[in-house]
Amino acid sequence: MWMVLVKNDDEYQQMLRNLDAAREPDEPAAPQETLRLRIPVFVPWVARVLLAINIAVFAVPWILDSIGIRVAGNVTIYEVLLIWGAKENAAIFAGGQYYRFLTAMFLHGGLAHLFFNAFALYSLGFETERIFGSQRFLALYLIAGLGGGLASYGFNANPSVGASGAIFGLVGALSAFYYTARPVLGGIARQQLGSLMFVALINLAFGFTVRYIDNNAHIGGLLTGALAGWLLAPRFAIDTRCYPPAVARLSFRFAWPATLALLALLVFLAMIITPPLPI
Repeated sequence: MWMVLVKNDDEYQQMLRNLDAAREPDEPAAPQETLRLRIPVFVPWVARVLLAINIAVFAVPWILDSIGIRVAGNVTIYEVLLIWGAKENAAIFAGGQYYRFLTAMFLHGGLAHLFFNAFALYSLGFETERIFGSQRFLALYLIAGLGGGLASYGFNANPSVGASGAIFGLVGALSAFYYTARPVLGGIARQQLGSLMFVALINLAFGFTVRYIDNNAHIGGLLTGALAGWLLAPRFAIDTRCYPPAVARLSFRFAWPATLALLALLVFLAMIITPPLPI
């Protein structure tokens, strides 16, 4: 549960000023009072489910492979998953296998790849769901993953897998939230916003130095997540009509219609993009 310090409401402050004006010359002034208010947050259960799915999709085939189970010949179950689930431009463009935009988000190319993405999902996903709520968090995750997959589809001819596009989308969504929450959270929001921007820049810079990292997916997920995050982010406000004041949780008026329009745009782009194909 987050806490935020705010000044007392205007009526209470005016009462303090009136007391100061009426006090004796040698009487000490009334202190300025602050209140510690609770920010309403949610329990993150969808992030736990997504984390479990990512781990299971990697671990179960790996365990079956380790005990010698094969699907056909020397083809492992994990290789079959990669064949049928990776983002592969020719299969999507020529074969119409658009489901690969979704399945690629839950596949990883190795244990290190899974570890870093799982740690990032644990660190960022739980916080994002606490702030946005379960339904909005799931929408953010899937839309950002689709945005990352589309960027990879449009600019990278090589097959790719991983949840990093969706995770970069969470960075963008949290950045959008802290930007809109500056009037209420003040220095906390500015500090968190700076930290998120630093994390995004460092990881993007690292991605440009490693050949096998698909930075197109990272950038696409980051931008899509930031846009969807701005639409779905709660708008906190201090309600001073009661005492003590309370934190009101508001929403952008057209949050869901605009988010659905964004999703429709991404689907439309997936259908009309002519991707680069492997030579």
